[in-house]
Amino acid sequence: MPPSLKQLHQLLLKGLQATAPLWSPLQRAYEFVHWAAQILANHEQETGAQVRERYLRYVAQMHEQKATLGPLAEAMEHFCHKASNFAAGLFQCYDIEGLPRTNNELERCFGVARVHERRATGRRGAIPGVVVRGSVRVMTAVVPKEQLFSAEELRPSDYQRWRELRRRLQQCEETRRQQFRFRKNPGAYLAALEAQLLT
Repeated sequence: MPPSLKQLHQLLLKGLQATAPLWSPLQRAYEFVHWAAQILANHEQETGAQVRERYLRYVAQMHEQKATLGPLAEAMEHFCHKASNFAAGLFQCYDIEGLPRTNNELERCFGVARVHERRATGRRGAIPGVVVRGSVRVMTAVVPKEQLFSAEELRPSDYQRWRELRRRLQQCEETRRQQFRFRKNPGAYLAALEAQLLT
């Protein structure tokens, strides 16, 4: 065996011997996480509530058995803590058709909106219109082009929610206008505020 390969062989043996106690806990932790991923894959096509119940029950079992992982117990504690924290918004994708299930899919969805905005405006940075009207503009950007809507689908079904959305958008627009006025003439803007305060 050439000296370089012999040296590499010795280094690998030394590394395997040094990490031998970690392999069993690592394999056990992988089994835990792999099974959690299988639950989230939802091959049984269960509802969001059912998946949530199964998943959180399994996370509780993982938490109880974290002591069997030895040096990886702290990592499993962190995993269980984060799983519980994100549980509120983690399972809606099973009930809402077309809602992305992973961060990568969701990022791709928002990436489509960014590309459309960049093409339309030529700006690479944050676009004020998205900041102000983001909740509406992002929805229009991510809807597939081939999807056609009827007049009934475009008409608001809940007028109270529609009015609330309009009110929030108007508040955002007014905040944006105030920022612009301040940047354009801070002295006059602050003087007007001071006059309002004194009256």
